[in-house]
Amino acid sequence: MTTYPWLSTLWLLPVVGAVVVLALPATRRVLARGVALTFSLAALVVAVVLAARFDPGGEQYQFVESHEWIPSFGAGYTLGLDGIALVLVLLTAALMPLLILAGWHDDRAAGSGRRVAHTYMALILLVEAMVLVSFVALDILLFYVFFEAMLIPMYFLIGGFGPRTTDVQLRQQRSRAAVKFLLYNLFGGLIMLAAVIGLYVVTARDGLGANGAGTFDFRTVVAAANSGALGAGPAVLNALFLGFMFAFAVKAPLWPLHTWLPDAAVAATPSSAVLMMAVVDKVGTFGMLRYCLLLFPDASGTYAPLVITLAVIGIVYGALLAIGQTDVMRLIAYTSISHFGFIILGIFAMTSQGQTGATLYMINHGISTAALFLIAGFLVSRRGTRVIAEYGGVQKVAPVLAGTFLIAGLATLSLPGLAPFVSEFLVLIGTFTRYQVAAIVAVSALVLAAVYVLWLYQRMMTGPVKKGNENLYDLVPRELAVVAPLIAALLFLGLYPKPVLDFIDPAVSQTLTTIGRHDPAPTVPAPEAGAANLQEGGHK
Repeated sequence: MTTYPWLSTLWLLPVVGAVVVLALPATRRVLARGVALTFSLAALVVAVVLAARFDPGGEQYQFVESHEWIPSFGAGYTLGLDGIALVLVLLTAALMPLLILAGWHDDRAAGSGRRVAHTYMALILLVEAMVLVSFVALDILLFYVFFEAMLIPMYFLIGGFGPRTTDVQLRQQRSRAAVKFLLYNLFGGLIMLAAVIGLYVVTARDGLGANGAGTFDFRTVVAAANSGALGAGPAVLNALFLGFMFAFAVKAPLWPLHTWLPDAAVAATPSSAVLMMAVVDKVGTFGMLRYCLLLFPDASGTYAPLVITLAVIGIVYGALLAIGQTDVMRLIAYTSISHFGFIILGIFAMTSQGQTGATLYMINHGISTAALFLIAGFLVSRRGTRVIAEYGGVQKVAPVLAGTFLIAGLATLSLPGLAPFVSEFLVLIGTFTRYQVAAIVAVSALVLAAVYVLWLYQRMMTGPVKKGNENLYDLVPRELAVVAPLIAALLFLGLYPKPVLDFIDPAVSQTLTTIGRHDPAPTVPAPEAGAANLQEGGHK
């Protein structure tokens, strides 16, 4: 029986939308935006259908589609969805309509070209399509192609559609930031390409593909890696792991490979920056969880202490630098470096709580960062400056904007009752059971986060209204339509994360079972042992 190709439909809808947008007459700017929004909503509907039809207790990979692509290389068009990929697909599909609405007029920043709006919307849809393929690909070469391809539209979104400015120096900084983003990620991709080729050579030598050739089939390689059928020695597998890990660490980004992120986030429009930090960068952490751990379980265990050390440094480093920023958008960008450190920490703790928390953190970080960055972007577009010192008293002239900014900021510092708290708590608990020192040091970021969020709110929103802020106006209906769902999601998932965890938990359990990892046994003495010790002490 032929099943409907839901996953192909999911990612092809944005592609078709991009083509339709580009085919529209140059004068139909509003229509181009409307068409882009319509196709993004259609992709969201498909994602919701996938979630409704997904069986958390069923097969690990569902809605599988498999067709020949390059048979001579053992590469196929193979798609499939597990619980971890599903929640990231839902995040991507849910954020895209909001980002299109938030960036409704962002194309004006690129000038008065006749097809600027069409190009801008088409690029956003193409990024969405490539990210979706990356989440559902079950072929390593297919994943790599789209992992790299998404850099091109993202590069043009950063370099060609930044915030409006007539300052030549700022335009040059935008171009440099776009080039820096591209070069960093391309270099990481080249290292990964060498690892992909190396892995194929290993599978060819072991005859894992058809007719004794190699294969890029993810499930086949994972089965071989975890059964001992992958004949490469530890040194080769360690090198291949490092090739994959380096590319994902650049994309995520992990300290010290993070330096492209603050520049790119400030250079891009708020919508494009959120697309990069909340959606595109999640492909990096997703890649660590799926490809690094499952393809190279032993190497992942070998390098886990090093990765955890780098993650903890990134957590503290990002928070400290956020405190010292004078640019509100750059401050928020540095908070993301700290948050990505938490995600990577949970992944490489290799405990059920840690990896569940890390996956949930990907979702919650996407929502909270989108809310905070977009609201700050709305404010900056009104005032025309990113300098924190230029603000003050905003809550008196724009109370709804200030109130939603506060909620988003409190979510960023993981206040109990808001979504990021649950995920951060799970990461810390899961890490503490195996790496106590790392968890203790990471906890310090909670205090630092309170400092940078509350101090930021105090400087920008409270006190007397500073000169130049008197005419700031509150959120308009289009902006409320963007912010309200994000705030609602932060509150809902903070109080009731179970619907998302129901998808994540079985997938995490399957991952840990596949790589042969188990949660550490409790170290608390058994009641009998405790009683015996007490009796012995009493006799003495």
